[in-house]
Amino acid sequence: MSSKKTYAVFGLGRYGRSVAMELCSNGAEVLAVDINEEKVNNFASVIPYCKCADVTDPETIRHLGISNMDVVVISMATNLEASVMATMLCKEAGVKTVIAKCSSEMNCKILEKVGADRVIFPESESGIRLAKNLVSSGFVDILDISNDVSMVELEVRPEWDNKNLLELNLRKKYSINIVAIIENEKVIVNIDPEKPLRKNMSLIVIADTAKLKKFR
Repeated sequence: MSSKKTYAVFGLGRYGRSVAMELCSNGAEVLAVDINEEKVNNFASVIPYCKCADVTDPETIRHLGISNMDVVVISMATNLEASVMATMLCKEAGVKTVIAKCSSEMNCKILEKVGADRVIFPESESGIRLAKNLVSSGFVDILDISNDVSMVELEVRPEWDNKNLLELNLRKKYSINIVAIIENEKVIVNIDPEKPLRKNMSLIVIADTAKLKKFR
């Protein structure tokens, strides 16, 4: 059985497409679903698992195997009723992480109330950026500085706990440059390389985007 996370994307509008295609390009297992058959047919060639279905129907959720998905992205912001129903059904099916796109602050509050683990405004977070964050295990956030260089917030791994930066030598091992440490919500830029790291800390690093994928 594959150890990769599995994803489902509901809604193949511009945002949903960008999420699904970016996930696919990073080798993730993705199920894309839309009620519009024309949209499904248009993207079936670039998204291998593309289904035409009504995700507000409990039986459809069961037949699609949504209970086996690790993450579901609900990208139907223009239809609040459908987004609410899909969110509730996914949580009832046992999906650990449901991310819902919303079109207003009020809609976000409603989706959170019915179980969405995270809500997003597409204006503030692109679909490509969301997908990169999803597939970058251990990376809290990703910001593309250029086509080749990214800045990420990286959680301190359990095996790094109680070891300092001199011991770990992350720059040599992984070609990542540490620019700050976050501890207790405080950003520390004057880094002491001999101070032991703790599991509740995170690191702000800059690195070559391709090498970050290998590091993952």
